[in-house]
Amino acid sequence: MKTMNRRSAIALGVTAAAMAPLFTTATFAKTKKYGPKEGKEIAPGVRMVEVGTGNSDIPAYKSIAIVDVVFQPGAHAPQSVMPNDMVCTITSGAFTIKKVDKEFKLKVGDVYTCAKGKTDEATNTSKEVGVHRIAMLIPA
Repeated sequence: MKTMNRRSAIALGVTAAAMAPLFTTATFAKTKKYGPKEGKEIAPGVRMVEVGTGNSDIPAYKSIAIVDVVFQPGAHAPQSVMPNDMVCTITSGAFTIKKVDKEFKLKVGDVYTCAKGKTDEATNTSKEVGVHRIAMLIPA
């Protein structure tokens, strides 16, 4: 595992600060209830809905795209390689996330990150529709 240097720590801090407004309680309140056919299907019972995009003030990223990944109860998104760095939060449901070196459980309000080129898979472990709100950081 690579150690974090000062520059990486500062970049991570700036990124986290820039992402904070995207994941506030007001943002959660605006998350709508999605129907089973909204967005684009990316796996059985899993759909991606585009929420919006914006320019980034973070030098390493030119823009940020926000998407909601909507999981039906019990749905599973198989392991896939992350195309960009991402900051993710759970806006409904409960999930088990598997990465190469760890597995963890998340509930509403929890936040985690995905690094470009790393693998990730998710399963909605709740009996309700689950939603990941993802901020995809598009490189400059």
